[in-house]
Amino acid sequence: MATRSAAKAHRQSLKHRLRNRMVRSATRTIVKKAEVAIAAGDPEAARLAVRAALSNLDRADKKGVIHANAAARRKSRLVLKYNAAVAAVQASPAEAEKPKRRQTKTAKPKASRAKKAKK
Repeated sequence: MATRSAAKAHRQSLKHRLRNRMVRSATRTIVKKAEVAIAAGDPEAARLAVRAALSNLDRADKKGVIHANAAARRKSRLVLKYNAAVAAVQASPAEAEKPKRRQTKTAKPKASRAKKAKK
């Protein structure tokens, strides 16, 4: 290092790099857990996991580990997945209660079709 200030800046950059790696890794892990919880189909577990992931993304943004817009984008996509999963879970019981359409007997062939078939 050329100067004492450069040496200090280098030491600080190494500390920041380690902290940033830990925060980024933890954030990725929590977001993946939330996505797995959403895919599992349990709305309550997914809600808790998504809340933790959103909080962790906000924290990483506040510390400057990830860009603010990147955090907002990831939060938005995660919430969209969660909302879609919850809507699917809520819609499936309603579909199960609908009466099913009755199967009709096969229709008799029309006369014009029968004539064509004879030729």
